[in-house]
Amino acid sequence: MARTATPPKPNNVLSPDAALARLTEGNARYVAGVARRHDFADERSALVAGQNPYAAVLGCADSRVVPEYAFDCARGDLFVTRVAGNFVDSDMLGSLEYAVAVLGVPLILVMGHEKCGAVSAAVKTVTESAQYPGQIQSLAMAIAPSVEKVRGGAADLLKAATEQNVRDNVAALAARSAIVRDAVQAGKLRIAGGVYRLETGRVEFLA
Repeated sequence: MARTATPPKPNNVLSPDAALARLTEGNARYVAGVARRHDFADERSALVAGQNPYAAVLGCADSRVVPEYAFDCARGDLFVTRVAGNFVDSDMLGSLEYAVAVLGVPLILVMGHEKCGAVSAAVKTVTESAQYPGQIQSLAMAIAPSVEKVRGGAADLLKAATEQNVRDNVAALAARSAIVRDAVQAGKLRIAGGVYRLETGRVEFLA
C-alpha cells in the first residue's frame, strides 16, 4: 500500500544513515539478548491504513536467518525480500523498486550469511562442475560469477564467495535499476551489505 499523508509509523521517517544506525542498534540488542517487547496489537491498528518501513532487506531464504529478529524490529519496520542466495533477479528487483518508489525506504540492505547452502552449491558448481536437480541449478549459476571472482586467492572460498556475492548484489541494484540509482544519486537512498554470523547473530557490515 502506498504511503499516506500521515505516516503510520512517524518514527520510521529516517535519513539513510539514521536507518542504518537503527539496524545496527537493533542487531546489538539481538546479539546481547535484550530485545525490546513489541506491542503487536497496537502496531496492527497503526498499519491498517498503510506502511512506511524504514529499511528494505534482500536476504536469504534460510530459516536460521530472520531479519525482523536479527534487527529487533516490529511489524511495519522492514520490507523483506528473500531468495536462497540473496541475489537480485527480476522479481527481487521489482519488489525493491516498489519499496523505493512507492514506500520511500531510505535504506536497502543486502544480507548474506555464513554457511549458505546456495553459495556452497555455487562453489561446488564452479570447482567440481556439480549439477543439481530442477531449478536449484539456476540458483547456483546465478551466484557462480561471484565465486569465480574470488576462487584464485581465497583461503576460505565459501566465506569469500559469500561476501563477494553480497558486494556484487549491492552493485547490481543500482546498475540494473534506474529507480534505485536515481534515489541513491539524490541522497534519498543508501545501499549496504552485510553478513549474518550464525553463532553470534551479529551482522557484520561490509565496507
